[in-house]
Amino acid sequence: MTIEPPAPGEPRRPHGPRDPGDAWVVAPTGERYWGRFGAAGLLAVDAERGVLLQHRVSWSHFGDTWALPGGARHRGESACDGALREAAEEAGVPDAAVQPRVLSVFDLGYWSYTTVVGDVVVPFEPTISDPESRELAWVPVDEVIEYALHPGFAASWEKLRGLLSVRPAVIVDIANVMGSVPDGWWRDRPGAASRLIARIAGLAVHGVQASALELPEQTWYPEWTAVVEGQARGVEGAPGVEVVRADASGDDAIVSAAQRAVAADRVVTVVTSDRGLAARVTDAGAAVRCARWLLDLLEN
Repeated sequence: MTIEPPAPGEPRRPHGPRDPGDAWVVAPTGERYWGRFGAAGLLAVDAERGVLLQHRVSWSHFGDTWALPGGARHRGESACDGALREAAEEAGVPDAAVQPRVLSVFDLGYWSYTTVVGDVVVPFEPTISDPESRELAWVPVDEVIEYALHPGFAASWEKLRGLLSVRPAVIVDIANVMGSVPDGWWRDRPGAASRLIARIAGLAVHGVQASALELPEQTWYPEWTAVVEGQARGVEGAPGVEVVRADASGDDAIVSAAQRAVAADRVVTVVTSDRGLAARVTDAGAAVRCARWLLDLLEN
């Protein structure tokens, strides 16, 4: 593998000095891949309009084809941050307009490309904001294959399309998880619940390894729901975590939350070590993980 700088007119940062990542990686067989530290792109999914595609200018690598807004990652930059930054630079995607759902990684060992599949949570109109875009368009999912696609995107599209129907959701029995750790929670149940929910919010930001959810690909960003009851009902929520306050039985509230999520075509996991509750949510169509499963995720 060798590293080559871009030639005049080839892709680079739209403003400011060139980043060290703006270079070609040349494979032992001679193929060139853009991005010294790998590359990443955003597959933004709008429930009403389809997916956002970029028509690349003719002078770009595999020019005059359609692909995702994306590009070279910066040194030390996560794939998710790189994809969102590139989408902002190339397509004017606003901050916080897209919620990541899954990271799909194509890894050659010496170079990798990460596709961030994300849901549009704040509708926006894309804008051409750098010279690499000839056109930007929302394309219905069923019509993507009708476009002249970049070879890399064309090779991955069917796999990516299969991910669009997968939406994981995790529902946490907060009282049960709290009770599994003898840390004095009984003296301050609201405080202990708030601390646990804040830690779960960290998982909402950083994602969960696909293997932990028994799903394909690398990293998923599930929808998180925390069910609280009793003295903990007054706790505040946290970014990325919906709080459900049980009016009566916490178990009944968890079962109802699981039923709603299953009905909404989510892949549902309920976190509880209560065997009776586990049987009820299993009957509702959810998978079950014990409290230790979540605590292990929080500690890693």
